[in-house]
Amino acid sequence: MAQVLEFKLPDLGEGLTEAEIVRWLVQVGDVVAVDQPVVEVETAKAMVEVPCPYGGVVTARFGEEGTELPVGAPLLTVAVGPEAPRTAGGDAEGSGNVLVGYGTSEAPTRRRRVRSAAANGQVREPAPAPPAQPAPAPPAPGPAPAEGPVPVISPLVRRLARDNGLDLRQLSGSGPDGLILRADVEGALRAKAAPAPVTEEPAARVSPVRNGIRTPLQGVRGAVADKLSRSRREIPDATCWVDADATELMRARSAMNAAGAPKISLLALLARICTAALARHPELNSYVDTEAREVVQLDQVHLGFAAQTERGLVVPVVRDAHARDAESLTAEFARLTEAARTGTLTPGELTGGTFTLNNYGVFGVDGSTPIINHPEAAMLGVGRIVPKPWVHEGELAVRQVVQLSLTFDHRVCDGGTAGGFLRYVADCVEQPAVLLRTL
Repeated sequence: MAQVLEFKLPDLGEGLTEAEIVRWLVQVGDVVAVDQPVVEVETAKAMVEVPCPYGGVVTARFGEEGTELPVGAPLLTVAVGPEAPRTAGGDAEGSGNVLVGYGTSEAPTRRRRVRSAAANGQVREPAPAPPAQPAPAPPAPGPAPAEGPVPVISPLVRRLARDNGLDLRQLSGSGPDGLILRADVEGALRAKAAPAPVTEEPAARVSPVRNGIRTPLQGVRGAVADKLSRSRREIPDATCWVDADATELMRARSAMNAAGAPKISLLALLARICTAALARHPELNSYVDTEAREVVQLDQVHLGFAAQTERGLVVPVVRDAHARDAESLTAEFARLTEAARTGTLTPGELTGGTFTLNNYGVFGVDGSTPIINHPEAAMLGVGRIVPKPWVHEGELAVRQVVQLSLTFDHRVCDGGTAGGFLRYVADCVEQPAVLLRTL
């Protein structure tokens, strides 16, 4: 007799509690193999294809495309066993921990299904669709839509329009091939919210209260807000900073890139300096276990770096950065940055960092006091590198100057350790040969 197993939405990464169904990859009645992707979901950090840990026949799906489900809610059920069609992956066998937060050694306990208001109730398939409900996207309020699909890819853009009663079919997209972007929706909402001209008597008073644009604090922005708020609540941080002459570092990079080898990025050189500094000051490559009241010092450096995308701020992580040379770091930064821009970063590429490098100089600013990426212990900030007057070898000269800042958890070390770390980083920036002594 076939056994029906229920597969629930797994924990897709650190701090994520929900995900939106973007696209179903299987239908009811399809035969699926172990670890076959069955649904594409969008979390607050990335677009993820979720693999099913069971092999068998899909008997039901829960949630329409566009529905937001909490972690632990049912996704689908699969019939496995002797009477179910067998697949290449076997039948009742599970795959182990395919994603963070779930296993497949036994069938999950039945539970009451979580219903989503956006889906107007999750219905076990197969069931007739409501006659007025177009598929796959939920209907947007407003006038009757025209024929043809709406050129929108991001579920976040659809949700923003839906929550504000905006008909996407009335917009002209500014993206490639008329693709509707978030900026298009926000511009339309600003125009919609603009107050109409009012003719009033000279003695009339104008109320200063206006209706603004309300954007739900969710998705990427919501996840960032939660993480930064937690950092501020739990971490007693302090910041120190120093100006450094980066002229020699820029010359060294130019010389390296003139040799015909693969180009080395400035971020990779800064990362190489960071890992060398952490080897000398390992206290900053740690985190505080608040329950045990212990500082946990880590052996490996998994270096996060801040990346600004259209979806918001994300922090991809370069694994084992301490074991990579400048060329390897350059390649990995490029790969992760491209994945961040296209929204294809996996949860594993967004979690597990031990130290963060934040190059906010790309925004044309000199300095900042970064908020630590919880639960890490420190973040190095790098401002723009610009020509400035500088005393060099006893004479006033124009040099390439950069401001470096270190925000650190004062529980893991005192100012002497933080200052020593930052001073070593500045020395390597000013005299790259200093780095050679630690290699």
